[in-house]
Amino acid sequence: MRHRKEEIMPLLRFRAHWEEDDQVYRDIEIRPTQTFLDLHKAILMAYEFDGKHTASFWESNEKWERGLELNSEVLVNKKGAPALSMSRTPVSALTATPDHKFVYEYDPKKKWTFLVALIGVVPEEDPATTYPHVFRKEGVGPAQYGVKGVNLDKLTEVEEKYDLSADADGFGREGEDDGAVDDTGGLIG
Repeated sequence: MRHRKEEIMPLLRFRAHWEEDDQVYRDIEIRPTQTFLDLHKAILMAYEFDGKHTASFWESNEKWERGLELNSEVLVNKKGAPALSMSRTPVSALTATPDHKFVYEYDPKKKWTFLVALIGVVPEEDPATTYPHVFRKEGVGPAQYGVKGVNLDKLTEVEEKYDLSADADGFGREGEDDGAVDDTGGLIG
């Protein structure tokens, strides 16, 4: 028998897809009481970005037009300010309707842009899970720096090892018939 009543909280499910390719997305569950800063950190972790740059969320409509801004550098919510604080604004404060959308931009110089939509509500959380929680990853995300998945030093080593220059044939004679071949490709003898 439980002595204290445990509060069962619903979870909000968001899909954050890369603006350049809607087949590349991450699904994240978050408590409604957690902040947009928590969602920001979850998106960075899901896409393996380093978190060294500023970011913003904008409320959005069906056409992904930017509205009210929430910024990672704003520390206090002030009436009439151009942007709200990510760290002071709970996710539930701006997600009153299903299918609510946000544009998320990381690193103002590089403008990594992700389109974030509320895709569902889960009735209760799993007590064994830490939230926010990335529960689905689809596609290879963009590489924040350079090329993801290709180590250029290793590629150079392979080229040098196998001497993949233009002069090399790349084909050996192993497994061919013992007979000689004339200039036209016909077998001699």
